[in-house]
Amino acid sequence: MSIEQIIVLAIVQGLTEFLPVSSSGHLILIPALTDWADQGVVVDVMVHVGSLLAVIAYFWKDVLMLLRGTGHMLRLNWTDEALMAAYIAVATVPALAFGAGLKLTGLYEQIRGDEVVKLIAWNAIIFGVLLYVADLVGRRTKVMENMTMSPALIIGIAQAMALIPGTSRSGITMTAARFLGFERPEAARFSFLLGIPAIAAAGGFTAIEAIQLEGALPEGALLAAGLTFLAALAAIALLMALVKRFSFLPFLIYRLALAAVLFALIYEWVPGWSLEGMQGS
Repeated sequence: MSIEQIIVLAIVQGLTEFLPVSSSGHLILIPALTDWADQGVVVDVMVHVGSLLAVIAYFWKDVLMLLRGTGHMLRLNWTDEALMAAYIAVATVPALAFGAGLKLTGLYEQIRGDEVVKLIAWNAIIFGVLLYVADLVGRRTKVMENMTMSPALIIGIAQAMALIPGTSRSGITMTAARFLGFERPEAARFSFLLGIPAIAAAGGFTAIEAIQLEGALPEGALLAAGLTFLAALAAIALLMALVKRFSFLPFLIYRLALAAVLFALIYEWVPGWSLEGMQGS
């Protein structure tokens, strides 16, 4: 794997994992527009590790709060921190259950080539519009301290839908939170914290596959993790700054543009652009 491929993969994964623009849509473009071979599951693990470390580093105070809360929860001492840890735990269950179901039924493997790209393109549009509508109609009255079990579970169910390619995990969870009346920065904050166990679980499952298939870290995997960490940290900081000042309209426009590019690939509107040889993701 070339240094150019490592850099591109790390930057794309790091940025799009946390911006509400669909990481799967962007990762589709890499093999479509280059002749690079698939990076393999080990590199997938390492970029997930980089993304996870970025969330922990940016929200380290919240992470410590959740760790303390988990300790209180295990002792059945229901402090505010324990309740927040419980909300995150409960909200993580739907995604884990849905992901396990997709894995066991083999539904992921049934979508190939331009089918998955069409799905990503349409979802980029649909869920982009939903994000913008939620931002328009959502009240701006609730903060994370107002979280209860019901909205946490609703946001968790929304997160499970992010396993459908093109949805965007951060996008769909912020959409749900905005519909529920949470302020834009607070919706983003809860989305990122909820992503910690989800990303850790995804990385864990992929790590098991990596150990079974490859056994050792390929050259460049650690570099990919480090670059992903930096890109993801920048993406989180950018989003948190943007949501304090602007609506989600720029992300809707970007998602529409992404869908247009994907449709151009599918229908070969641009000479030299095609999905030939792609296996989907």
